[in-house]
Amino acid sequence: MTDKLNIETQRLSIFPLTGALLFPGMHLPLHIFEERYRALINDAMARDRRIGMIQPKETGPNPALFDVGCVGKIIDIEAMEDGRFNVVLEGVARFRVVEEIDASTAFRQVQAVIDENLELDEVLASVERASLEIESRRFAELQGYQVDWDSIGRLDDMAFVNGIAQIAPFDAASKQALLEVDGLANRAELIIQLLQFFGRQDGDDDGITLQ
Repeated sequence: MTDKLNIETQRLSIFPLTGALLFPGMHLPLHIFEERYRALINDAMARDRRIGMIQPKETGPNPALFDVGCVGKIIDIEAMEDGRFNVVLEGVARFRVVEEIDASTAFRQVQAVIDENLELDEVLASVERASLEIESRRFAELQGYQVDWDSIGRLDDMAFVNGIAQIAPFDAASKQALLEVDGLANRAELIIQLLQFFGRQDGDDDGITLQ
């Protein structure tokens, strides 16, 4: 299907959830208990196992959405007797919302452009990788985190960058900015800025955000 600008789009069922960002190549566990999202999971399992994770911009029953989210594929599912699910999503690719569909389903659907640039072939320059590792170590030490740096060092660049982007304790707005930035090197640079920003330890930084 194409939109007015002749850009190829796909219909995508979405799960709007504040703070639960998914990045390409990463995993996200979810506990599904609301009836509309049980229906979403059942529908996805009957189709291609894919749903779109995206953040709402506000609260309320039908909030406006950010433009960019991440397609997740259900790679593990546990169905409970009462209809709830435990699922694990694997990030497939970013998507950009073109328009919301007036759907009859309990869950929301959009027409979206799927980002074909999966960043799989992107690599960081050695100085970029080193800078990110140094800043990550400094941040972890400041926060008192125990990290297996030998294992981290064996990660490829995409797993390293997107892994930090997904698990770092940044606010929702900052993580949305990380998801939206194009290019692995640009995302790594923004992560370094955020690590420095959120890693400041003076007393005036309590509860600091970029919103």
